[in-house]
Amino acid sequence: MPDVERFRVLLEQERERRSALLPALRADIAAANSARQDSNVDDEHDPEGATIAFELSQASALLKQSSAGLDQVEAALARIGDGTYGICAVCGEPIAEGRLEARPWTPYCIRHAGAGRGQ
Repeated sequence: MPDVERFRVLLEQERERRSALLPALRADIAAANSARQDSNVDDEHDPEGATIAFELSQASALLKQSSAGLDQVEAALARIGDGTYGICAVCGEPIAEGRLEARPWTPYCIRHAGAGRGQ
């Protein structure tokens, strides 16, 4: 059985880190959108336009990934609350502590991690 309190602390720290990152990513997206709208460029033919489009795409992808990661952390904290943390959501077997140390938010044991879940 994993040391649930230790993982709770790790997950709460991760939640704080990701929560702090989201506003910064939103600000980056707003700045890129503003730069794009304020300039009179054709993204397709202007060398700077491709950079702005790339930055916007990258910031949007990071925002989506960070938001999804925050959801996973919140779900793991909920599992701690309901007593199911450290138990694989597929087979009901304990998740190895080493796996939880690498990905404390995972709901899957190593055997079920690769089934298209990205965990």
